[in-house]
Amino acid sequence: MTEPYKVTPVFDEYSLPAGLRREHRTKPGVWGIIRLLKGKVRLARPSGISILSPEHPGMIEPEQPHWVEPLGPIQMQVEFYDQEPEIRRS
Repeated sequence: MTEPYKVTPVFDEYSLPAGLRREHRTKPGVWGIIRLLKGKVRLARPSGISILSPEHPGMIEPEQPHWVEPLGPIQMQVEFYDQEPEIRRS
C-alpha cells in the first residue's frame, strides 16, 4: 500500500486554513486524501459536491480544483501522495 509523503496537522473548524476553504489545486503528480477524524465537510469539485465524514474520505486528483467547507465541528487532515493511492475507509 502506498504511504503518504506528507500529512497536514489536524485542523478543526477554526484552524482550517483559508486557502483550503477557497478553490485551490494540488500540484501536478500529487494526489490528496481528505480524512475526517470527526464531523463532516462539504467537498466541492468539478464532478460535484460530496459530503465527507470519518467513514467517507475524499480523494483529490492532481491539479483538480476543489475546496472544503466545515459542516459544524470537525477534525480533519490531508494526506499527500506522489502516486495514486487506494482509499482506506474507516
